[in-house]
Amino acid sequence: MITIKPFEPIFTEALISFILDIQQNEFNLPIKREDQRDLANIPVEFQQGNSNFWIAVDGDQLIGTIALTDLGSGKGALRKMFVHRDYRGAAHGLAKKLLDTLINWAKEKHFSDLYLGTAEKLHAAHRFYEKNGFELVARNEVPDGKYIMPVDTKFYHLCVSTISNT
Repeated sequence: MITIKPFEPIFTEALISFILDIQQNEFNLPIKREDQRDLANIPVEFQQGNSNFWIAVDGDQLIGTIALTDLGSGKGALRKMFVHRDYRGAAHGLAKKLLDTLINWAKEKHFSDLYLGTAEKLHAAHRFYEKNGFELVARNEVPDGKYIMPVDTKFYHLCVSTISNT
């Protein structure tokens, strides 16, 4: 049974391995553990104030992640969205469920805008974001912050108020 819930520290090492495997082995992105020190301390880095980090599990197996970082002034950054390859695609709907969880939280916390940065080679992710209302924007239209990774070359914006209840 698939469950989406807020991150719990017991999943720290599994989460780091899960994300690094997808970044490095599936997409050959030059990202290392040291480049993402925030993953070692998710409760402090992602679960304070209006920020949050969710995981999807199937039984005790980690199969997905998504995070929202509060940038202030009603703006947030979608971060760390990853879905296990066996759970991708519309048939499972896991990515959409993760995104809906984040958007519902953003609405409850009165966010007005969401932003994200992503790597050029993640074409399926680009299609997913665009299908779900995100619009491609120039880098200078995205608030600065440590959420932007060196591999991020495409940037997206979503006006939260335009999204109907999910």
